[in-house]
Amino acid sequence: MAEAFDAIVLGAGAAGLMCAARAGQRGRRVLVLERAEKPGKKILISGGGRCNFTNIGAGPANYLSANPHFAKSALARYTAQDFLELVESHGIAWHEKTLGQLFCDGSAKQIVAMLLAECEKGDVEIRTGQEIARVGRDGDGFSVEANGETHRAPALVIATGGPSIPKMGATGFAYDLARQFGLKVVEPRPALVPLTLGGEDVLFRELSGVSAPVEAQAGKAKFREAALLTHKGLSGPAILQASSYWRHGEVLRIDFLPDAPRGWLIARKGHSPKASLTGVLREHLPERLADTLAGRLGLEGPLQGLSDKALQAAEDRLRGWQFHPNGTEGFAKAEVTAGGISTAELSSQTMEAKKVPGLFAIGEAVDVTGWLGGYNFQWAWASGHACGQAI
Repeated sequence: MAEAFDAIVLGAGAAGLMCAARAGQRGRRVLVLERAEKPGKKILISGGGRCNFTNIGAGPANYLSANPHFAKSALARYTAQDFLELVESHGIAWHEKTLGQLFCDGSAKQIVAMLLAECEKGDVEIRTGQEIARVGRDGDGFSVEANGETHRAPALVIATGGPSIPKMGATGFAYDLARQFGLKVVEPRPALVPLTLGGEDVLFRELSGVSAPVEAQAGKAKFREAALLTHKGLSGPAILQASSYWRHGEVLRIDFLPDAPRGWLIARKGHSPKASLTGVLREHLPERLADTLAGRLGLEGPLQGLSDKALQAAEDRLRGWQFHPNGTEGFAKAEVTAGGISTAELSSQTMEAKKVPGLFAIGEAVDVTGWLGGYNFQWAWASGHACGQAI
Protein backbone atom coordinates (compact mmCIF):
# COMPACT_ATOMS: atom_id res chain seq x y z
CA MET A 1 0.00 0.00 0.00
CA ALA A 2 1.45 3.35 -1.03
CA GLU A 3 1.95 5.90 1.73
CA ALA A 4 0.19 9.20 1.02
CA PHE A 5 1.57 12.70 1.56
CA ASP A 6 0.56 16.20 0.46
CA ALA A 7 3.98 16.76 -1.08
CA ILE A 8 7.15 14.81 -1.80
CA VAL A 9 10.39 16.79 -1.99
CA LEU A 10 13.29 15.11 -3.78
CA GLY A 11 16.54 16.38 -2.26
CA ALA A 12 17.42 17.53 1.28
CA GLY A 13 19.71 20.38 0.26
CA ALA A 14 19.24 24.09 0.93
CA ALA A 15 16.22 24.58 -1.36
CA GLY A 16 14.53 21.27 -0.52
CA LEU A 17 14.76 21.74 3.25
CA MET A 18 13.54 25.34 3.07
CA CYS A 19 10.59 24.30 0.92
CA ALA A 20 9.71 21.35 3.15
CA ALA A 21 9.90 23.44 6.34
CA ARG A 22 7.66 26.14 4.90
CA ALA A 23 5.07 23.68 3.57
CA GLY A 24 5.12 21.61 6.75
CA GLN A 25 4.55 24.65 8.92
CA ARG A 26 1.55 25.48 6.72
CA GLY A 27 0.02 22.17 7.73
CA ARG A 28 1.07 20.06 4.75
CA ARG A 29 2.20 16.49 5.24
CA VAL A 30 5.65 16.49 3.61
CA LEU A 31 8.11 13.71 2.83
CA VAL A 32 11.71 14.54 1.88
CA LEU A 33 13.75 11.86 0.12
CA GLU A 34 17.55 12.28 0.07
CA ARG A 35 20.05 10.02 -1.65
CA ALA A 36 22.99 10.87 0.65
CA GLU A 37 23.33 9.41 4.14
CA LYS A 38 22.66 12.82 5.75
CA PRO A 39 20.88 16.03 4.74
CA GLY A 40 22.58 19.26 3.69
CA LYS A 41 25.93 17.84 2.56
CA LYS A 42 26.79 20.74 0.24
CA ILE A 43 25.79 23.22 2.95
CA LEU A 44 28.28 21.59 5.32
CA ILE A 45 31.27 22.14 3.01
CA SER A 46 30.28 25.65 1.92
CA GLY A 47 32.28 28.72 2.87
CA GLY A 48 35.18 26.64 4.11
CA GLY A 49 32.83 24.95 6.59
CA ARG A 50 31.36 28.23 7.82
CA CYS A 51 28.61 28.59 5.21
CA ASN A 52 28.38 31.86 3.30
CA PHE A 53 24.62 31.59 3.83
CA THR A 54 23.48 34.71 1.96
CA ASN A 55 24.57 38.04 0.54
CA ILE A 56 22.97 41.14 1.99
CA GLY A 57 22.91 42.82 -1.43
CA ALA A 58 21.33 39.91 -3.33
CA GLY A 59 19.12 41.07 -6.20
CA PRO A 60 18.15 39.91 -9.70
CA ALA A 61 21.24 41.56 -11.25
CA ASN A 62 23.44 39.03 -9.40
CA TYR A 63 22.01 36.05 -11.31
CA LEU A 64 22.42 34.50 -14.76
CA SER A 65 19.46 32.93 -16.53
CA ALA A 66 18.06 32.66 -20.05
CA ASN A 67 15.29 34.84 -18.56
CA PRO A 68 16.94 37.45 -16.31
CA HIS A 69 13.53 38.53 -14.97
CA PHE A 70 12.49 35.11 -13.67
CA ALA A 71 14.19 35.32 -10.27
CA LYS A 72 12.73 38.75 -9.41
CA SER A 73 9.48 37.55 -7.85
CA ALA A 74 10.91 34.93 -5.48
CA LEU A 75 13.89 37.10 -4.48
CA ALA A 76 11.57 40.03 -3.68
CA ARG A 77 9.25 37.90 -1.56
CA TYR A 78 11.98 36.24 0.51
CA THR A 79 15.02 38.47 0.95
CA ALA A 80 18.46 38.09 2.49
CA GLN A 81 17.11 40.07 5.45
CA ASP A 82 14.29 37.54 5.89
CA PHE A 83 16.79 34.68 6.03
CA LEU A 84 19.04 36.63 8.38
CA GLU A 85 16.11 37.06 10.77
CA LEU A 86 15.60 33.28 10.71
CA VAL A 87 19.31 32.74 11.47
CA GLU A 88 19.17 35.19 14.38
CA SER A 89 15.97 33.62 15.74
CA HIS A 90 17.98 30.41 16.17
CA GLY A 91 20.73 32.25 18.05
CA ILE A 92 23.34 31.69 15.32
CA ALA A 93 26.16 34.24 15.49
CA TRP A 94 27.27 35.62 12.12
CA HIS A 95 29.62 38.16 10.56
CA GLU A 96 29.89 40.06 7.29
CA LYS A 97 33.00 39.57 5.18
CA THR A 98 33.78 41.60 2.07
CA LEU A 99 31.15 42.53 -0.52
CA GLY A 100 28.09 41.74 1.62
CA GLN A 101 28.95 38.08 2.24
CA LEU A 102 27.44 36.73 5.48
CA PHE A 103 29.04 33.76 7.27
CA CYS A 104 28.41 31.81 10.47
CA ASP A 105 30.85 32.65 13.26
CA GLY A 106 30.76 28.99 14.18
CA SER A 107 29.98 26.25 11.69
CA ALA A 108 27.85 25.42 8.65
CA LYS A 109 26.41 22.63 10.81
CA GLN A 110 24.37 25.34 12.56
CA ILE A 111 22.54 26.20 9.32
CA VAL A 112 21.71 22.53 8.67
CA ALA A 113 20.55 22.12 12.28
CA MET A 114 18.38 25.23 11.92
CA LEU A 115 16.73 23.93 8.73
CA LEU A 116 16.11 20.53 10.32
CA ALA A 117 14.60 22.23 13.39
CA GLU A 118 12.30 24.24 11.09
CA CYS A 119 11.30 21.00 9.34
CA GLU A 120 10.59 19.40 12.72
CA LYS A 121 8.25 22.29 13.58
CA GLY A 122 6.24 21.30 10.53
CA ASP A 123 6.40 17.54 11.25
CA VAL A 124 8.31 16.98 8.00
CA GLU A 125 9.48 13.40 7.47
CA ILE A 126 13.05 13.19 6.12
CA ARG A 127 14.43 9.89 4.84
CA THR A 128 18.09 9.62 3.82
CA GLY A 129 19.97 6.94 1.89
CA GLN A 130 17.10 6.78 -0.61
CA GLU A 131 17.65 5.40 -4.10
CA ILE A 132 14.79 6.48 -6.35
CA ALA A 133 13.85 3.69 -8.72
CA ARG A 134 10.86 5.25 -10.47
CA VAL A 135 8.77 8.42 -10.57
CA GLY A 136 5.33 8.23 -12.17
CA ARG A 137 2.25 10.39 -12.64
CA ASP A 138 -1.43 9.58 -12.99
CA GLY A 139 -4.72 11.33 -12.41
CA ASP A 140 -4.22 11.50 -8.65
CA GLY A 141 -0.73 12.97 -8.69
CA PHE A 142 2.73 11.48 -8.42
CA SER A 143 4.15 8.19 -7.20
CA VAL A 144 7.77 7.70 -6.16
CA GLU A 145 9.37 4.31 -5.65
CA ALA A 146 12.42 4.39 -3.39
CA ASN A 147 14.17 1.64 -1.40
CA GLY A 148 11.36 -0.80 -2.16
CA GLU A 149 8.57 1.50 -0.95
CA THR A 150 6.03 3.55 -2.89
CA HIS A 151 4.98 7.06 -1.84
CA ARG A 152 2.21 9.15 -3.35
CA ALA A 153 1.43 12.88 -3.35
CA PRO A 154 -0.41 15.44 -5.49
CA ALA A 155 2.73 17.63 -5.42
CA LEU A 156 6.30 16.66 -6.35
CA VAL A 157 9.26 19.02 -5.89
CA ILE A 158 12.53 18.58 -7.79
CA ALA A 159 15.26 19.92 -5.49
CA THR A 160 18.15 17.61 -6.36
CA GLY A 161 20.55 20.33 -7.53
CA GLY A 162 22.95 20.11 -10.46
CA PRO A 163 25.97 17.95 -11.33
CA SER A 164 28.61 20.23 -9.77
CA ILE A 165 30.89 18.57 -7.18
CA PRO A 166 30.12 14.94 -8.17
CA LYS A 167 32.25 13.59 -5.31
CA MET A 168 29.45 14.85 -3.04
CA GLY A 169 27.03 12.61 -4.94
CA ALA A 170 25.78 15.33 -7.29
CA THR A 171 24.19 14.12 -10.54
CA GLY A 172 22.02 15.35 -13.40
CA PHE A 173 18.98 13.52 -11.98
CA ALA A 174 16.88 16.71 -11.95
CA TYR A 175 17.29 17.16 -15.70
CA ASP A 176 16.39 13.55 -16.49
CA LEU A 177 13.24 13.84 -14.39
CA ALA A 178 12.30 17.19 -15.96
CA ARG A 179 12.70 15.73 -19.45
CA GLN A 180 10.61 12.71 -18.43
CA PHE A 181 7.73 15.13 -17.84
CA GLY A 182 8.38 17.07 -21.05
CA LEU A 183 10.16 20.09 -19.59
CA LYS A 184 12.97 21.75 -21.55
CA VAL A 185 16.46 21.94 -20.06
CA VAL A 186 18.93 24.74 -20.81
CA GLU A 187 22.29 23.10 -21.45
CA PRO A 188 24.03 22.69 -18.07
CA ARG A 189 27.62 23.86 -17.82
CA PRO A 190 30.15 24.34 -15.00
CA ALA A 191 30.00 27.78 -13.34
CA LEU A 192 32.11 29.48 -10.67
CA VAL A 193 34.92 27.27 -11.92
CA PRO A 194 38.69 27.67 -12.53
CA LEU A 195 39.74 28.16 -16.18
CA THR A 196 42.53 26.22 -17.88
CA LEU A 197 45.20 27.73 -20.12
CA GLY A 198 47.05 26.34 -23.12
CA GLY A 199 48.93 27.65 -26.17
CA GLU A 200 50.88 30.86 -25.62
CA ASP A 201 49.23 31.33 -22.22
CA VAL A 202 51.01 28.24 -20.82
CA LEU A 203 53.82 30.53 -19.66
CA PHE A 204 51.53 31.88 -16.94
CA ARG A 205 51.05 28.40 -15.46
CA GLU A 206 54.68 28.63 -14.29
CA LEU A 207 53.51 31.34 -11.87
CA SER A 208 51.37 28.87 -9.88
CA GLY A 209 50.50 30.28 -6.45
CA VAL A 210 50.83 33.96 -7.42
CA SER A 211 47.78 36.09 -6.60
CA ALA A 212 46.92 39.72 -7.37
CA PRO A 213 43.89 42.04 -7.20
CA VAL A 214 42.59 42.48 -10.76
CA GLU A 215 39.49 43.21 -12.79
CA ALA A 216 38.47 40.19 -14.86
CA GLN A 217 36.07 40.56 -17.79
CA ALA A 218 34.12 37.93 -19.73
CA GLY A 219 31.69 39.34 -22.27
CA LYS A 220 30.22 42.46 -20.66
CA ALA A 221 30.57 41.19 -17.09
CA LYS A 222 33.42 42.62 -15.01
CA PHE A 223 34.54 41.48 -11.57
CA ARG A 224 37.09 43.20 -9.38
CA GLU A 225 38.61 40.78 -6.90
CA ALA A 226 41.70 38.59 -6.59
CA ALA A 227 42.95 36.33 -9.37
CA LEU A 228 45.12 33.31 -8.63
CA LEU A 229 47.48 31.70 -11.12
CA THR A 230 47.50 27.89 -10.85
CA HIS A 231 49.41 25.00 -12.39
CA LYS A 232 46.41 24.52 -14.70
CA GLY A 233 45.51 28.12 -15.44
CA LEU A 234 43.47 30.79 -13.65
CA SER A 235 41.42 30.76 -10.45
CA GLY A 236 40.57 33.04 -7.52
CA PRO A 237 37.31 34.94 -6.89
CA ALA A 238 37.56 37.29 -9.89
CA ILE A 239 38.11 34.37 -12.28
CA LEU A 240 35.39 32.17 -10.73
CA GLN A 241 32.92 35.03 -11.12
CA ALA A 242 33.91 35.70 -14.75
CA SER A 243 33.85 31.97 -15.58
CA SER A 244 30.06 31.89 -15.34
CA TYR A 245 29.89 34.38 -18.21
CA TRP A 246 32.77 32.93 -20.25
CA ARG A 247 32.00 30.64 -23.19
CA HIS A 248 34.40 28.30 -24.96
CA GLY A 249 36.41 30.09 -27.67
CA GLU A 250 35.95 33.54 -26.13
CA VAL A 251 38.63 35.83 -24.76
CA LEU A 252 39.01 36.56 -21.04
CA ARG A 253 40.42 40.04 -20.33
CA ILE A 254 42.31 40.95 -17.19
CA ASP A 255 43.16 44.45 -16.01
CA PHE A 256 46.26 43.88 -13.90
CA LEU A 257 46.33 47.48 -12.61
CA PRO A 258 42.67 48.47 -12.17
CA ASP A 259 43.51 51.41 -9.87
CA ALA A 260 46.06 53.02 -12.21
CA PRO A 261 44.89 56.25 -13.89
CA ARG A 262 45.00 56.51 -17.66
CA GLY A 263 48.42 57.61 -18.90
CA TRP A 264 50.17 56.56 -15.69
CA LEU A 265 53.10 54.88 -17.45
CA ILE A 266 53.94 57.94 -19.56
CA ALA A 267 53.60 60.10 -16.43
CA ARG A 268 55.94 57.75 -14.61
CA LYS A 269 58.56 58.24 -17.36
CA GLY A 270 58.48 61.95 -16.54
CA HIS A 271 58.97 61.33 -12.80
CA SER A 272 61.42 58.40 -13.00
CA PRO A 273 63.10 58.44 -16.42
CA LYS A 274 65.76 55.91 -15.40
CA ALA A 275 63.32 53.34 -14.01
CA SER A 276 62.66 50.17 -16.02
CA LEU A 277 59.24 48.78 -16.89
CA THR A 278 60.04 45.67 -14.84
CA GLY A 279 60.96 47.77 -11.82
CA VAL A 280 57.80 49.89 -12.10
CA LEU A 281 55.54 46.83 -12.42
CA ARG A 282 57.22 45.22 -9.40
CA GLU A 283 56.00 48.17 -7.31
CA HIS A 284 52.39 47.23 -8.08
CA LEU A 285 52.41 43.46 -8.66
CA PRO A 286 54.02 40.31 -7.23
CA GLU A 287 57.61 40.07 -8.50
CA ARG A 288 57.21 36.91 -10.59
CA LEU A 289 54.06 38.23 -12.26
CA ALA A 290 55.65 41.63 -12.93
CA ASP A 291 58.70 39.99 -14.51
CA THR A 292 56.56 37.74 -16.74
CA LEU A 293 54.33 40.60 -17.93
CA ALA A 294 57.32 42.85 -18.59
CA GLY A 295 58.99 40.02 -20.52
CA ARG A 296 55.90 39.53 -22.68
CA LEU A 297 55.68 43.28 -23.35
CA GLY A 298 59.31 43.22 -24.51
CA LEU A 299 60.16 46.83 -23.56
CA GLU A 300 63.68 46.83 -22.16
CA GLY A 301 65.94 49.53 -20.75
CA PRO A 302 65.02 52.76 -18.92
CA LEU A 303 61.63 54.38 -19.55
CA GLN A 304 63.29 57.50 -20.97
CA GLY A 305 64.46 55.42 -23.93
CA LEU A 306 60.90 54.27 -24.76
CA SER A 307 58.44 56.26 -26.86
CA ASP A 308 55.15 57.49 -25.42
CA LYS A 309 53.37 55.44 -28.07
CA ALA A 310 55.11 52.25 -26.92
CA LEU A 311 54.37 52.99 -23.26
CA GLN A 312 50.69 53.73 -23.99
CA ALA A 313 50.43 50.47 -25.94
CA ALA A 314 51.97 48.62 -22.97
CA GLU A 315 49.54 50.29 -20.57
CA ASP A 316 46.58 49.39 -22.81
CA ARG A 317 47.70 45.77 -22.90
CA LEU A 318 48.08 45.63 -19.11
CA ARG A 319 44.60 47.16 -18.81
CA GLY A 320 43.01 44.43 -20.93
CA TRP A 321 45.44 41.49 -21.09
CA GLN A 322 43.89 38.87 -23.33
CA PHE A 323 43.83 35.26 -22.22
CA HIS A 324 42.42 32.47 -24.38
CA PRO A 325 41.30 29.75 -21.94
CA ASN A 326 41.04 26.32 -23.55
CA GLY A 327 38.39 25.14 -21.09
CA THR A 328 37.38 24.88 -17.45
CA GLU A 329 38.26 22.41 -14.70
CA GLY A 330 34.75 20.99 -15.19
CA PHE A 331 31.93 19.99 -12.87
CA ALA A 332 34.43 18.38 -10.46
CA LYS A 333 35.71 21.83 -9.45
CA ALA A 334 32.63 23.94 -10.26
CA GLU A 335 30.89 25.46 -7.25
CA VAL A 336 27.56 25.51 -9.10
CA THR A 337 25.93 24.57 -12.39
CA ALA A 338 24.76 27.18 -14.88
CA GLY A 339 21.78 26.23 -17.03
CA GLY A 340 19.20 23.69 -15.87
CA ILE A 341 15.43 23.31 -16.03
CA SER A 342 14.18 26.09 -18.28
CA THR A 343 12.49 28.97 -16.48
CA ALA A 344 10.13 29.26 -19.47
CA GLU A 345 8.54 26.04 -18.18
CA LEU A 346 7.90 27.35 -14.65
CA SER A 347 5.78 29.92 -12.85
CA SER A 348 8.03 32.58 -11.29
CA GLN A 349 5.46 32.95 -8.50
CA THR A 350 5.23 29.32 -7.38
CA MET A 351 7.99 27.39 -9.24
CA GLU A 352 5.27 25.06 -10.59
CA ALA A 353 5.58 23.59 -14.08
CA LYS A 354 3.04 25.29 -16.34
CA LYS A 355 2.33 22.13 -18.35
CA VAL A 356 2.46 19.63 -15.45
CA PRO A 357 0.25 20.72 -12.53
CA GLY A 358 1.71 19.63 -9.19
CA LEU A 359 5.31 19.41 -10.42
CA PHE A 360 7.72 22.01 -9.02
CA ALA A 361 11.45 22.72 -9.47
CA ILE A 362 13.63 24.85 -7.18
CA GLY A 363 17.22 25.76 -6.34
CA GLU A 364 20.24 24.87 -8.45
CA ALA A 365 18.20 22.46 -10.61
CA VAL A 366 16.59 25.51 -12.25
CA ASP A 367 18.29 27.77 -14.83
CA VAL A 368 19.12 30.49 -12.29
CA THR A 369 22.77 30.82 -11.26
CA GLY A 370 24.09 33.28 -8.71
CA TRP A 371 27.41 35.02 -8.37
CA LEU A 372 30.03 33.83 -5.89
CA GLY A 373 29.42 35.07 -2.36
CA GLY A 374 26.17 33.70 -0.90
CA TYR A 375 23.92 34.44 -3.87
CA ASN A 376 23.21 30.81 -4.76
CA PHE A 377 22.10 30.09 -1.21
CA GLN A 378 19.76 33.08 -1.36
CA TRP A 379 18.20 31.67 -4.54
CA ALA A 380 17.78 28.32 -2.76
CA TRP A 381 16.03 29.98 0.20
CA ALA A 382 13.87 32.25 -1.98
CA SER A 383 12.80 29.61 -4.52
CA GLY A 384 12.25 27.05 -1.74
CA HIS A 385 10.12 29.53 0.19
CA ALA A 386 8.03 30.42 -2.89
CA CYS A 387 7.38 26.75 -3.58
CA GLY A 388 6.69 25.91 0.08
CA GLN A 389 4.05 28.65 0.15
CA ALA A 390 2.35 27.17 -2.93
CA ILE A 391 2.18 23.41 -2.30
